[in-house]
Amino acid sequence: MAIDVPPCRPGGATMSKTTLTFALLAVLTACGGRHSPAGFRLPETGDIARGERAFEHLRCWECHTVDGVALPAPTAQHPVPLGGAVTELRTDGYLVSSIIHPSHRLAHRPVEQIAVEGESRMPDFAQTMTVRELIDLTAFLQSRYRPKPTPEMYP
Repeated sequence: MAIDVPPCRPGGATMSKTTLTFALLAVLTACGGRHSPAGFRLPETGDIARGERAFEHLRCWECHTVDGVALPAPTAQHPVPLGGAVTELRTDGYLVSSIIHPSHRLAHRPVEQIAVEGESRMPDFAQTMTVRELIDLTAFLQSRYRPKPTPEMYP
């Protein structure tokens, strides 16, 4: 049994940009936005300015750039960019995991630039970073990501 599906054509029934925008916002809200689907939550008390100071104090800038933030020049030969327009927003859980266990998911770059013997070049901050710094650093990084605009479906 064949199902008759009308072809997409100009002037046909299409979802308006406004309806699509509200639908997308509803989906993002339902998914928790920056919160992980598994329920991971950081306190909402993260301070962006303190997070930027932690980023500088912990010398993260040596290996990373942050979109739209003036920081000292990286000293790493191949700095890893953070922030900017992304197709999938980062959850707090993703950012925290990337900070405390950077080898869990390596960036999409040539492995020799970011890893040694399969492990991330990023140092272990377990003994030097406070929980407050982790919360603030996550808030700072969250503030630097934004959704990448999607191309128009129809002219």
